Amino acid sequence: MAETTGRETDLAGISARDVLEAAPDALVVVNDAGVIVQLNAPTEQLFGYERGELLGRPIETLVPLRYRAAHGVQRAAYHQDLRRRPMGASPELFGLRKDGTEFPVEISLSPLATKGGPLVIAAIRDISARKRDEAERHHLLRERLLSAEISRLARKDALTGLPNRTLLHDRLSGAIRSAHRHGHELAVLFLDVDRFKDVNDSLGHAVGDRLLESVATRLTACVSDTDTVSRQGGDEFVILLSEVRDRADVRGAAAKIIAAVTSPHRVGTRQLHVTASIGIAIYPGDGGDSETLIKNADIAMYYAKDHGRDNFQFFTEDMNARIVERHALEGSLRRALDRREFVLYYQPQIDLETGVMTGAEALLRWRRPDRGLMPPGMFVPVAEDSGLIVPIGQWVLGEACRQAREWQDAGLEPVPVAVNICAIEFRSNGFLDGVRRILADTGLDPRLLELELTESVLMESVGASAGVLRELKAMGLRLAVDDFGTGYSSLSYLTQFPIDALKVDQSFVREISSEGEGSPIITAVISMGRSLNHRVIAEGVETQAQLAFLQAQHCEEGQGFHFSRPLDADRFAALLAPAGA
Repeated sequence: MAETTGRETDLAGISARDVLEAAPDALVVVNDAGVIVQLNAPTEQLFGYERGELLGRPIETLVPLRYRAAHGVQRAAYHQDLRRRPMGASPELFGLRKDGTEFPVEISLSPLATKGGPLVIAAIRDISARKRDEAERHHLLRERLLSAEISRLARKDALTGLPNRTLLHDRLSGAIRSAHRHGHELAVLFLDVDRFKDVNDSLGHAVGDRLLESVATRLTACVSDTDTVSRQGGDEFVILLSEVRDRADVRGAAAKIIAAVTSPHRVGTRQLHVTASIGIAIYPGDGGDSETLIKNADIAMYYAKDHGRDNFQFFTEDMNARIVERHALEGSLRRALDRREFVLYYQPQIDLETGVMTGAEALLRWRRPDRGLMPPGMFVPVAEDSGLIVPIGQWVLGEACRQAREWQDAGLEPVPVAVNICAIEFRSNGFLDGVRRILADTGLDPRLLELELTESVLMESVGASAGVLRELKAMGLRLAVDDFGTGYSSLSYLTQFPIDALKVDQSFVREISSEGEGSPIITAVISMGRSLNHRVIAEGVETQAQLAFLQAQHCEEGQGFHFSRPLDADRFAALLAPAGA
């Protein structure tokens, strides 16, 4: 065993002190008991001890308290494996100065066999400066990586990972320069998911986000690697086709994209159906820079929406005037409610066997000071796209209930009034509370109010629709499916809904010839309605031949010009007055 006193050890006849003092690094000699038997002046300087304060002390004196237990275990293991361990191992540890400060060190260990027993020479180097340099380099690297990530995020859409507006403009500008040099065309497609707001309002933004991710994936799959799919925000996407030969190429791409978007989307347990409207601008004919091309494609997209949605339109110069008119129409719509410019007309519904009035449908009209009376087809699509349809729909429902109660209070024959409810209204969060409030405010008997919804509205989310309909039925209202036969016409779905009536779409009624021959479709639709024990109302009855055919098919009720055109409230009141009054 080596000495464990404070006396210096002689190394092979050479003074240990002479050898140790010649080294530039701190050197500490430890015996197999872990006791310091020699050290040099750099050790004193590094750790702040006098030589006599360390000789005979355990090596753990130079190790921070929290590391001492682990250090003792490591030291014991080292001595057990002394002959097999490679020399010069340089672990990085922490040293402890006499004043209690800690600092990083690098230790190189070298075993030494002596007559007195095995020793270990530990060369200890202060690596504080190196650690500061490394930390600074890591900090700079993190800053560079963070800057690169921020730059990437600034050019990517956070939800879909697609290029955003900024990156799209860069790529489009580059594509324009390339098209100019090589003399070819490129196309910009501006896509909007039709009635996406309905999904957010009815199913929540989380479902809406998953739907947008699904749309983004399908759009990317529709184009080549040299093209760009970008999300502008909301439910708007822009697709850059960087090189096209002619418009036939663009038509094919647009048709492929619409087909991809309209295919059902699986979001969790739901299967969602949406359509898309696309506007197309071609370089160089429709614009020579990125801003103009995107603006004109956007204008063409609105034109596609005005033409029934679920289609694509190429930009033309006259669209500019139409889009200006559309924006003006939206502005006028926003003011129309406050200015009381809306009015309701009422069209009677007739029992086809007895000719007695069974109800009336409330029909919205806009009495514009500058244009006169406008039918809903001229402004409702704009109201739906702008979100104005919700307050307008609330006004329609409230006015219809108020008018029905006024007729009743005047002693006129009470008849149910039917009001159309669009998808955005039906899916809005406050819809049910709004119906309750209107009934309470007007005092109308709920049995005199019938709400009409289309099949497509009901089928968007069958479970949610059924729940809302049950609550409406619990209030005492009557419910009808409007435009029946043009949507899903699924008996299995319809049996889940507490429906009172089916309204046969007027397109089927128009197919009845003057000789009284009708399409097999209308016969099947009437039969389906009757099999569900629902009242069946045929819309758009205009001729005696149509009436005769419907009577022969046992259709119960009808509505159309053959009986009466829509009338304002005063003229309709005359129809409710008792005979001879």
